[in-house]
Amino acid sequence: MEEILKDLNQNQIEAIKAIEGPVLIIAGPGSGKTATLTRRIAYMIASGIKPENILAITFTNKASQEMKERVEKLLGISPLTSSGRLAAMPLVGTFHSVCARILRNEARTLGFSKNFTIYDEDDQLGLTKKVMEDLGFSPKNFNPYSILNRISKLKSGLIDSSQFEKQAINYYEKTISQIYSAYQKELQKANAMDFDDLIMLTVKLFEKNPQITEKYQNQFKYILVDEYQDTNISQYVLTKILAAKYRNLFAIGDTDQSIYTWRYADFRNMLNFEKDFPEAKIIRLEQNYRSTKIILTAGQGLIKNNVYRHQKELWTENADGEKISIAQLDDEKEEAKFIIEKMKQLISAKGGPASGGQKGYKLNDFVILYRTHAQSRPIEEEFLTQGFPYKIIGALKFYERREVKDILAYLRILANPNDFISLQRIYNVPTRGIGKVAFLRLIEFGRKNNLNLFESLIKAKEIDNLPVKSQFALYAFGKTLEKIKEKINDFELTKLMKYIVNEIDYKTHLDTKTEEGYMRWENVKELLTVARKYNSFKTDEAMGKFLEEVALIQETENIDEDKNVIYMMTLHSAKGLEFPVVFLVGAEEGLLPHSKSLDNPIELEEERRLCYVGITRAKRRVFITFARSRMIFGTTSQGISSRFLEEIPKDTVEFVSNLESSEENEIINYT
Repeated sequence: MEEILKDLNQNQIEAIKAIEGPVLIIAGPGSGKTATLTRRIAYMIASGIKPENILAITFTNKASQEMKERVEKLLGISPLTSSGRLAAMPLVGTFHSVCARILRNEARTLGFSKNFTIYDEDDQLGLTKKVMEDLGFSPKNFNPYSILNRISKLKSGLIDSSQFEKQAINYYEKTISQIYSAYQKELQKANAMDFDDLIMLTVKLFEKNPQITEKYQNQFKYILVDEYQDTNISQYVLTKILAAKYRNLFAIGDTDQSIYTWRYADFRNMLNFEKDFPEAKIIRLEQNYRSTKIILTAGQGLIKNNVYRHQKELWTENADGEKISIAQLDDEKEEAKFIIEKMKQLISAKGGPASGGQKGYKLNDFVILYRTHAQSRPIEEEFLTQGFPYKIIGALKFYERREVKDILAYLRILANPNDFISLQRIYNVPTRGIGKVAFLRLIEFGRKNNLNLFESLIKAKEIDNLPVKSQFALYAFGKTLEKIKEKINDFELTKLMKYIVNEIDYKTHLDTKTEEGYMRWENVKELLTVARKYNSFKTDEAMGKFLEEVALIQETENIDEDKNVIYMMTLHSAKGLEFPVVFLVGAEEGLLPHSKSLDNPIELEEERRLCYVGITRAKRRVFITFARSRMIFGTTSQGISSRFLEEIPKDTVEFVSNLESSEENEIINYT
């Protein structure tokens, strides 16, 4: 017992020992939340609670695995007993994995067999398209991505197809209702569930079968939920049902770090905990072990401007530290150069964190955080120019992103009408009704008749053993490409690319009405920004130069990223991580806070939470940048500094200017 509670503060110990009844832990950033959660599980088992009566729910598989390993280490047990059998352990998993386990046992009650298939996103999209085709709904009129997203949202809100059928009032909703109903019937026929079904069907199972519900309530007498502020309606209801009998629910999280409403998370679930469980014990973890005093003061000064939150006062025994550096740069290129020069300074400076303070920072001590992935492009290019290895977390690198590769494939097929790989990528992007068999027969036809791909497409009506529908789809695609090619001599490069995007209606293809769809469209516009520097060349020459540069950048990025690299990610991807030095870039109105949130107080609070999360990832240093002008999403706009900068206490910040490279900095080997 003493070992389990070793090196913990009094609030953490209180949270660990509060075994019976509902407990809400309000855990600030860097306050030892994971340690508290894992040690509580170990303490419960050491106190005599059977491991099989404990259910711990996390939000990622990685977190689940780490939690299991920590508990095993704390208790000094092996996953296998001396007899080779699995040791008794609590059930630790994500909401989806826990529900899948329950549903495997109870599938027959719902009309499934226990070996049901779980469909991933691509499977779901394919099924949605099939259902729409069977019902006669054209993807040109109803975006399959948007339909699937709406179904997902309904399921997250525990609204099944029959319920939505009664709610649908207009033509669009009635159309979605038809597709939703048919989609669920097809899943049932295939003995399959999608990810949203796993939770929704478990809740439905419990609501309609009291005996089954009681069985799992008796099994899971003690329930722990991590990141409670990120639960959606279905997860919230599931948790309440399981905890209803014994009321031993331990919820831990922080409303100030709730940043996933676009995934249907509802931070009010945590704010309402005391209403749901009036007898709940509330414990605040306010001692921060991560950041300096100045970073904490800055973060708290910012987040206190939010209304919907739990009050807490973070404090630390760490050093005061250096002030947050805020820099205004001319544009996004100067911003990238500023970041690198600051990194060079910190790498070469003595008194850094490594080796007892005698050496400077390493590359993997740095993280670059931004609101949108499109902001990474100029920074990536500067890193490549100067030979800095980097790794993007939570997203592909800019030129490896699907939507960027799609548009580049159109350019490549225009530049080289024999580019089979590029045509293979885009022949059905956006959807044209060209099947794989038709595409393969097209290639065979071209080779047999010594035709390039353009010529083959135009003569597709001559392909034998091919349905007229497929012949026409191939021919229509060929005419589209021919029409685009005719504009090469008339348009500059960016105008040609815009013409391609408009001609194939690529925006509709990406428009899923989700954060992901919005971000993908932003990346397409950012690609236009990259291409602008070639507008002074003739279009065919510009196209060749541009494609060559992209190819060289992709080759240059083939670096061993598992070693010493700089990390880059969106603010959404940063939660749960920490770094010695944080660069928070693009602190401008319209970026952070994002333009979509400016007229909505609730969404604006989430943007402030994003900024707060970014600042509190830092252990020692924070650099925040904004630009006087920025070319992004295809246009140049004048930058206005983020309102959030005004909310950071003045005594915690300093304004800095750009730095020129010193001779000392230039000779360092950064890899």
